[in-house]
Amino acid sequence: MISPIANLPDNVAELQNIIVEREQLYQDHIKLLEEKIRFLQDKIFGRKSEKLPAKDDKYCQLALFNEAEDIVDKQAASPEPESAGGADTDTISVPAHTRKKPGRKPIPDHLPRVEVIHDLTEEEKLCGCGCQMSKIGEEVSEKLDIIPAKIQVIRHIRYKYACKNCEGVESEESAVKVAPPPVQLIPKSIATEGLVAYIIVSKFADALPFYRQEGIFERIGVEIPRSTMANWAIQAADACEPLLCLLRQELLSGPVINIDETPVQVLGEAGRANTTKSYMWAFRGGELDRPVVIFRYDPTRSGQVPKDYLQGYSGYIQTDGYFGYDDLGKQPGIIHVGCWIHARRMFVDVLDALPAQARKKKAGNATTVALGYIGTLYAIEAKAREEKLTPEQIYQLRQEKSKPILEQLKAWLTRMYPQTPPKGLLGKAMEYCLNQWHKLERYLLDGRLKIDNNLIENAIRPFVVGRKNWLFSANPRGAKASAALYSLIETAKANGLEPYHYLRFIFEKLPLAKTQDDYKALLPQYIDREQLKNLW
Repeated sequence: MISPIANLPDNVAELQNIIVEREQLYQDHIKLLEEKIRFLQDKIFGRKSEKLPAKDDKYCQLALFNEAEDIVDKQAASPEPESAGGADTDTISVPAHTRKKPGRKPIPDHLPRVEVIHDLTEEEKLCGCGCQMSKIGEEVSEKLDIIPAKIQVIRHIRYKYACKNCEGVESEESAVKVAPPPVQLIPKSIATEGLVAYIIVSKFADALPFYRQEGIFERIGVEIPRSTMANWAIQAADACEPLLCLLRQELLSGPVINIDETPVQVLGEAGRANTTKSYMWAFRGGELDRPVVIFRYDPTRSGQVPKDYLQGYSGYIQTDGYFGYDDLGKQPGIIHVGCWIHARRMFVDVLDALPAQARKKKAGNATTVALGYIGTLYAIEAKAREEKLTPEQIYQLRQEKSKPILEQLKAWLTRMYPQTPPKGLLGKAMEYCLNQWHKLERYLLDGRLKIDNNLIENAIRPFVVGRKNWLFSANPRGAKASAALYSLIETAKANGLEPYHYLRFIFEKLPLAKTQDDYKALLPQYIDREQLKNLW
């Protein structure tokens, strides 16, 4: 066996060069490992918000509009202007915020009032001069009270009638008649539509698992096993299947569809271990003023799932950078748009992984430069929202303001990336932006597009919060029912409806629906809001 020493050169200078190169490699490797440790520590113990405060010991948030050019000039130490504005570039002005004085919000007018009169005694109404005092007004203060959950029993009494004249006479027609039973969402169940809606909203909107609800019902003296609640939820979801079919049609009719997915553990999946990851997919689309949110369970994260579900769709699709979505952009009539919040998030992760001293620097590192550019892009979007611009006006604003900034950011990334270690977090963040650039800049194409995928991320968040409580679905049928019920609740919320009132209303009306028009009238986008409001 040849000793490694035999391969070393005899020249002292060459040996010194080898030592220096090896030492540099070790130092770079140690820095990379330290960065990963800081990143993981921050993920576990650090703050969860991605917002960068304006003044903070840990971070220095850049000014909204001219931050990038200042930092680039300082870092490059060059007279060449590589900025997000500059002397010849118009800046965007946002009016200063006016803070409201802190105070108690008024109690809503629609809440019922119970008046409690406080009066003086007859003796107290006598003045010191001996005269009777007269009432000249009143002082009113309002306080909120609550009546804990109250459960009641609805007794359906159906009267029976018989013809005494026909007693004992054989006839094809029955001599006894009874009033027909009321139609029910779940036949032969003890639950009213209101109770089913309450249980479903508690789990799927308020993240209360069935086992916790079981304990809550026990405290008010009612025994409802969690298995019974699960069966009610599945039967309710099955009854709503016609609505889900119509919601899919509404989803495909809009100009933009946002997509996201998140893991879920489902037990009892045929041919798969219980520890295997399954996925809940979420789609948001439809007409801009009548949004639709649809959840769909699938055992896999394959890109074939959205491809099959959106078959026949033509328009924009906006997603994060997961490669499973790449085939969608290859479909005829589909334009694939990227998400800037994911690109920004990667740079925020770099900031979180920096050493403490580096975090305190107000400028001079590449991460703050990148976040400065991205912050400028978001400031332009904030201006559009504040001024309530139309899609056409948003398009023009982006062409004038956002497009030049994007060009400067790409030039900066192209220049800086070769100088950045590719295995580090900053190198990966830059690589993500450059690889996704053709998708990231496409939001400029249409004023109806958003800069990011936040709409669907906000819609999927209640599912993620709920998953932390109930951990898994007991079987695939339960996971599919969950997807259906989340779809109805999140679509109702997206259209400004209160979930419990909406579900109770449609659960009462569904058994009576016969035609497509009947079912369509129960969708959150088309429901008679006055009729819904009058019921409560």
